[in-house]
Amino acid sequence: MVKFLKPNKAVINLQGRYAGRKAVIVHAVDEGTCDRPDGTYPSKVIRKDSAKKTAKKYRVKAFIKVVNYQHQMPTRYTLDVDLKDVVNVESLQTKDKKVTALKEVKKRFEERFKTGKNRWFFTKLKF
Repeated sequence: MVKFLKPNKAVINLQGRYAGRKAVIVHAVDEGTCDRPDGTYPSKVIRKDSAKKTAKKYRVKAFIKVVNYQHQMPTRYTLDVDLKDVVNVESLQTKDKKVTALKEVKKRFEERFKTGKNRWFFTKLKF
C-alpha cells in the first residue's frame, strides 16, 4: 500500500474535539507502539483596525494530539515548517513538556503566518 500520510502533510481532522480543523502530520507511526497500538484560524485583518486589534487577530491556536489515521482526511498541501525537533514522544509525556512544545509550535506557526506563506493553511474552511 502506498504511504501518503507523510510528515509535513496538511490534513483535516474528521472526528473528536478538533473536528474540521486543519492539522500537520509531524510523525507518522504506521506500525504502532506498545502504549498506542493502532496538529482556530486567524481572523481577517482590515486597514482601520488598531495595532492592538491586529495583533490579537494574528494569534494562532495550536494543538498537539495523537490521532488515528481513520480520523484524518489528507489534502494535497504540505507545510514547510520543521516541527520534528519540537514535537516528539517525550514532549507528550508530561504536562509541562507539552505546554512548552505548544508555545514553540504556536510561535513557529505565527512566524509562518506573518510571512504570508502557506496561505491556505491559515484560512477558515468553507463547508
